[in-house]
Amino acid sequence: MKWSEIAIHTTNEAIEPVSNILHEAGASGVVIEDPQELIKERENVFGEIYHLNPADYPDEGVIVKAYLPVNSFLGETVDAIKESINNLLLFDIDLGRNAISISEVNEEEWATAWKKYYNPVKISEKFTIVPTWEDYTPVSSDELIIELDPGMAFGTGTHPTTVMCIQALERTVEPGQHVVDVGTGSGVLSIAAALLNAEKVTALDLDQVAVASAKINVKLNKVQDRVAVSQNNLLDGVSEAADVVVANILAEVIIRFTDDVADVVKPGGYFIASGIIQPKKQEVKNAIIESGFTIEETITMEDWVALICKKNDN
Repeated sequence: MKWSEIAIHTTNEAIEPVSNILHEAGASGVVIEDPQELIKERENVFGEIYHLNPADYPDEGVIVKAYLPVNSFLGETVDAIKESINNLLLFDIDLGRNAISISEVNEEEWATAWKKYYNPVKISEKFTIVPTWEDYTPVSSDELIIELDPGMAFGTGTHPTTVMCIQALERTVEPGQHVVDVGTGSGVLSIAAALLNAEKVTALDLDQVAVASAKINVKLNKVQDRVAVSQNNLLDGVSEAADVVVANILAEVIIRFTDDVADVVKPGGYFIASGIIQPKKQEVKNAIIESGFTIEETITMEDWVALICKKNDN
């Protein structure tokens, strides 16, 4: 299928009204190319680099892009978009250059275009995540490599909540232990636990597509002998004791199943909880403490929180 990319070179002031016009014309989303992104300061954690190509951005102003299917009505739609944008001048909105360009994009190109933004990233003291299509030479002899082919549904493993979980696993997992990964997604946390020499990893997810994706990634990293991936709702039916339970899921879900975690984790074992936004931090902490854990460490990255919690012996 062919799509038409419509690009409007305009100003920051006009981003919102122009985006609204494109949405009303049938675009399901917009891309904003703002040169300010090139100079924006970002926290550089464990060598994480934001790969932005200056050639993709205008010298001044911004470019707002949207995609519309190529059909017999496209010409009329584009004319209506141009007219609506020009009408913004009646509201004293600065349109800048107000230059509009149209180009065709094949849907097949989109399927792989995202890959150019996914590069090897060192996310912790030990771990580097490498896309399967990249050649990468480890920097040090003790570096642990996770090869990941996340597809477009389950992320790249470099989201702050995932990074914090992996850092927490480094601090808690000991060789020979049993780790349970609740809401495994791409399977990256289970793979990390196995590479840290956990003897057994139970990877659980309710989503069948996630389960299939995780199984592929587990095999890519050759840890299928220690990682068992299956479809499951949280910890329902899990009775085998675990040394570590890790859950990178919504705060609201964590709050609901802290008692179940306490039933599974051995005394002195750990519960790593992530996916928590700052406003929910105290509520999650309270639930975890009430279930018999002590909060040993709070990790923060951007607006996200992860908790390393130790189960009380008594």
